[in-house]
Amino acid sequence: MAAFRSAKKRKPSLSRKATTLTAISILMASSQPCWAAHPKITALSLEELLSVDITSVSKKTEKASDAAAAVFVVSQEDIKRSGATSIPEVLRMVPGLQVARIDANKWAVSSRGFNAFSSNKLLVLMDGRTLYNPLFSGVLWNAQDTMLDDIERIEVIRGPGASLWGANAVNGVINIITKHSADTQGGLLTAGTGSEEKGFGSVRYGTKINEHTTYRVYGKNFYRDDLEFANGSEANDDWHQARGGFRLDSAAPDSPYSYTIQGDGYNGYADAATNIPTLIPPFTTDISNPSHIRGGNLLGRLTRKGPNNSEMSLQGYYDLAKSNDRLLGDDRGTGDIEFQHRFQATERQELTWGLGYRYSHDTLENSATFSFAPASRTDQLLSAFVQDEITLIDDLLRLTLGSKFEHNDFTGYEAQPNARLLYTPHKHHTFWGAVSQAVRTPSQAEHDIRISSAIVPSTYIPQLSLFPAGLAEFVINGNEEYKSEKLTAYEIGYRTQVHEKLAFDLTAFLNDYSRLRTTPPFPAANFITANSTPGILYQLNYEAGNTMEGQTYGFELVADAKPLEWWRLQLAYTFLRLDLQETGQGLYASEDAEGESPRNQVSLRSMMDLGSRLTLDTWLRYVDNLPTYGIASYVTLDARIGWQLNPQVELSLVGQNLLDNAQPEFGSLFINTIPSEIERSVYAQVRMTF
Repeated sequence: MAAFRSAKKRKPSLSRKATTLTAISILMASSQPCWAAHPKITALSLEELLSVDITSVSKKTEKASDAAAAVFVVSQEDIKRSGATSIPEVLRMVPGLQVARIDANKWAVSSRGFNAFSSNKLLVLMDGRTLYNPLFSGVLWNAQDTMLDDIERIEVIRGPGASLWGANAVNGVINIITKHSADTQGGLLTAGTGSEEKGFGSVRYGTKINEHTTYRVYGKNFYRDDLEFANGSEANDDWHQARGGFRLDSAAPDSPYSYTIQGDGYNGYADAATNIPTLIPPFTTDISNPSHIRGGNLLGRLTRKGPNNSEMSLQGYYDLAKSNDRLLGDDRGTGDIEFQHRFQATERQELTWGLGYRYSHDTLENSATFSFAPASRTDQLLSAFVQDEITLIDDLLRLTLGSKFEHNDFTGYEAQPNARLLYTPHKHHTFWGAVSQAVRTPSQAEHDIRISSAIVPSTYIPQLSLFPAGLAEFVINGNEEYKSEKLTAYEIGYRTQVHEKLAFDLTAFLNDYSRLRTTPPFPAANFITANSTPGILYQLNYEAGNTMEGQTYGFELVADAKPLEWWRLQLAYTFLRLDLQETGQGLYASEDAEGESPRNQVSLRSMMDLGSRLTLDTWLRYVDNLPTYGIASYVTLDARIGWQLNPQVELSLVGQNLLDNAQPEFGSLFINTIPSEIERSVYAQVRMTF
């Protein structure tokens, strides 16, 4: 690995910036009192905590406790007290999600199984903007970020959300919702440093244009150090990024109209240790593969409220994303527009419908390892949805029927219906059930890619034993005939508050999949001549296929408790089982898919207010083993202590992964990245409002 250990690294001068931010915070410590913050978790009753408003389940505001879906809400206070510095780290607290860190700047995040670097059955949004990248049908988490203090809440739906949100919302939806600019008036400044978080800082300021129009602007910068490999050597996977943005909101009290305009821009580098095949013994080499990541987005939303609680909204955005490394470059622009209308159709029926259009164009830079044909393409998506919410018995029984209809350029027309029933015999007891169908449309890679996966001596391959000795190259190809994966999901749930200090949320599910992705071989090998020793290169070709099917099942349990007024506990347990079968043999077998997600996960969070100025938070997690990557089960602990120095200034100290020097969390099958071990770390932060 010396080839990449000696590579020149881009080290930003963030220490000087962090020092400047800290100095500013000290100078302004006597500034005016801060604006009202979100109430502390421990200041709310358990019933208030469980009845927060959400919008993701029905595309309208409703109580989380009244939703006919497996929904979990991460509040701003949850984010702050977790000590997390990135969105994937925050998501570790959500039951039913599988979150694993691959290296210093890459994560695998999925819902109810099939975890991977580019998990393709999970839809992620931020303020209505889709973060999904159609190149590999996943989210590139090292390009998706915001100022964590500006997040109001994260709504997570486990299970299909495709009837409202469309294809790829197969196993879950993550909706990141930022604060209204009226809730971020005044200034906020943060700065910190640590053993892995070498330097980070952010600043945000909000003010009024007039009595009904507010806005905010923000900027943030960070540098995260290399992690290490199992042998103790540096992984050369450091990460730094600068980001800034704004949000403007306007709503006159005497007008039915309101609007929001917001945007972000970012630029950064994410290094990686990458393994690529070569024609020279040992037929593989490790390289440093820094990725230049930059982009921006602009979003606008117009809302009109009508009589009888009706509402219409029109939203559009444009997203530009560029990434370049030594193996692949992607320059992509995405435009999206969506209209939605909700109204009371009858006394007992509320109808919501909408139309949408998305345009995506990209240009790719190929390499010998990764290449696409064509290297540039344009895709379009047309969509419509309808949802009918029917009150069968007032305050007791509610039925929701709906479907999404889409037309894409890969597989054509797709329909994704669902039915949900909510039964509330008592205000503290809620039962619900759902039957849904969802599809996962092909990614651009599954259609167009060519991957040089590995090169070995041909004598290692039994089917080449009768041919002259040479080298064998394993090649994975896209398939223009690749079909959409299909899911039929069955869910039941029960929520109860058994005591003013104790509540439970239990969900069980059975997912039935067909046409899952595999990589079956081509009927025959192709022979070509290459300038290598011994001079013959055999290509063993595989292609994306739909020859796997099977079921996943499991349950998720959340227990919330407030044993004392100043102490909150939350326990989350996830059980997941995959039972998959594929026809034929390929490079990706059912055992691989079954062993990529932990069977058992436990999260236990404790949040204490030790007086008016001191908070102490601990977070214990257990993650089961991953047989596909040979990763053993592990237990880890995070801890945070916060001290409110005065009404404007808070100091905090955070320790992460405290129970082990370092441990691996995930592996890599096709992305060539060499996984790192996640190290024990500590950082200190100052947070000031003005």
